Formats: sequence, structure tokens, C-alpha cells
Amino acid sequence: MTWTFSLPLRQSLPLRLGRLCATLALACVPMAAHAQTPQSPHPPQASPPQRIADAWYAHNAVLGMLGAADKVVATVARPSALPWMFRIAPGLSHAQSIDGATMNAEELLRLHTDVVFTTSADPSAAALTRSGLNVVPVGFDDFTSMLRCIDLTAATLATPLARQRAQSYRQFLHQTITDTAASFADLPAAKRPRVLHIASLSPLKVDGANTIVDQWIRAAGGRNAADRLNGNLKPVSIEQVLAWQPDIVILAANAGTLDASPQHALWDTLDAVREHRVYRNPAGVFPWDRYGPEVALEVRWAAHVLHPDVVRGDDEVVMTQRFYKTYFAYTLSAADAKRILQGRPPA
Repeated sequence: MTWTFSLPLRQSLPLRLGRLCATLALACVPMAAHAQTPQSPHPPQASPPQRIADAWYAHNAVLGMLGAADKVVATVARPSALPWMFRIAPGLSHAQSIDGATMNAEELLRLHTDVVFTTSADPSAAALTRSGLNVVPVGFDDFTSMLRCIDLTAATLATPLARQRAQSYRQFLHQTITDTAASFADLPAAKRPRVLHIASLSPLKVDGANTIVDQWIRAAGGRNAADRLNGNLKPVSIEQVLAWQPDIVILAANAGTLDASPQHALWDTLDAVREHRVYRNPAGVFPWDRYGPEVALEVRWAAHVLHPDVVRGDDEVVMTQRFYKTYFAYTLSAADAKRILQGRPPA
């Protein structure tokens, strides 16, 4: 299954590679050194859980993809912060909102919760387990651990739909990485554009090495301008950005605008800004550039931004609609697909 797309007025010949290279392509993208998907202290459910609590924002997107949004009875996700998530996975609207990432055992027992998904660092996980709740720690920080997390979730959900979508998504991600890598396989590393991904403009924060952001930048045929920093959301000065002189700047959907930045005048001196090579990142059920299944879409989108004369394919709006129909069973209008691609909330 190969879904690709192109930015308007930027097309060239597509390059394809077979499925046999998918695993190789994934392995060629640097993985975070500490990528681990925690295993549940309890075995997967013998029967599908009917009442689910989720204490990790990004994991709610995984549950939505695996067809379990309508079974969530408690969640940390909120419509105000993740409006597309609640539009595309409307079952979440019936869940009780939980403040913070730490859940209360008494409240979950009152809700007759069958399984609780927590982050691996959740300090309340042990107490929840002692109370008799089935706790499944989840987390990922790269493609490989994300796929393990999806597989663990599908096994816990124990439904044919969850297993089918998990397997289909794994194939889609591998094929996406393979096809993308083939598009610029002969391009030397030194000629790949240096990309700066900005998580926030005020305060100024960027994403460095050993992150899923760094991984999709490399998978899309780029180099991370901030690769000497380690981790997400690293504070930097505008002077450091000017010293890096990135070829392309990508702003997270909620990063703010350069016009409103207190360093606006200095930003205007950057070549990437003056030459209009600043892009807003798409955001859907979860921000495409962060910890959700839509990172597979991010790879293709970023490849078109970085290599508009090399990577081509289907229309980006059609590709976006197809993805949400296949993996979220949601029919997205063309207008809504454009808003997601522009990093804008629902109308």
C-alpha cells in the first residue's frame, strides 16, 4: 500500500522500492538510544475491555486509530487542546475529563475501569496496580518503539479491528519510509537541507537529536540543524539560530508566529525567512510532528517540503483524506483536510 502526495506546483518523477526494503529503510533511520515500550505487569485482556482510562495525551490517538475511542471512560485529553481528536474520534466526548496525568484509583474503580493506560513515568502506576486495576504502561520516542506500543495496545484491546489496523499501519509506515528514502537515495548527506524544527517561538524552544522529530527529519531526507542538542523542547537563543543558519524552518502548529515573536527583526535576517522557506506543521488528531500515528503522514509531508523537485505523488489533500478514512474510519472533507495540513483547528 503506497500513498504519496505532492505540494502544489512542485512535481517530479516518483521513485518506488519494493516491500522487501521496508525493514532496511526503517533500520537506516537513527533510533533513540533509550527507546523502550514498557510491558504491562498484567497479561493482555482475555476478552476485549469495555471501559478504558488513558493518562497519556498521545496514546488517546492510538486508541482512536485502533477503534476504541468509544470505550474510553476517563481521559486527560480535552477538546480545547486537541479539537481534531474529538472531531475525528467523537467517542472520546463521552469520557470523563481527568486533570493532569495522574489518575485517582478510587475514581477509576467507581467508573468500573477494565484497563488503565499510563505513561511509563507515571508515579501513580504502582498505586493503581495495588488497588486491583489492570495498568498498562505505554510510551515511545521513535518509530520502532511506537510500533511496539501500537502492537501492545492492540493486544490489550483484543479485537480483530485493533489487530488489523495495527498490522496495516505497520505496513504503511514501513512502506512510507521505504518509498521516501528511495526518492533521494543518491543524494549525499552533505547536500541534504538543514532543518530547524521550532516547538515554541516564545519562549524559543527547538527539538534536538534522539527525538522522533529528529527521526522524521532524517527520514524525509534532511539534517537536523539542532542535532548537537539532545532531546525535545530545548531552550535556545535567537543568536544560536542565526549561527545555525538552517536551510528550512518548520514551526509546530501551536508554536506561534514569527510576526508576533519578540525577535521578529532578527528572524527577518535569516535566509530561510527572507526566501520564504518557513513552513507550518500540520496537526490533526495529534500534531503530526509529535507522538501520534500521524507521524507517518509527517514523513511524506516533510519530504515534499525538503525535496519539492524530487518527491512527488498523489494530491496531499486526497492522501490526508485517505489516511483518516482508513485508520480512523472518518470521512474528512477536502476543506477540513486543508485545515489540518495548514495546522489549523476545525472551522
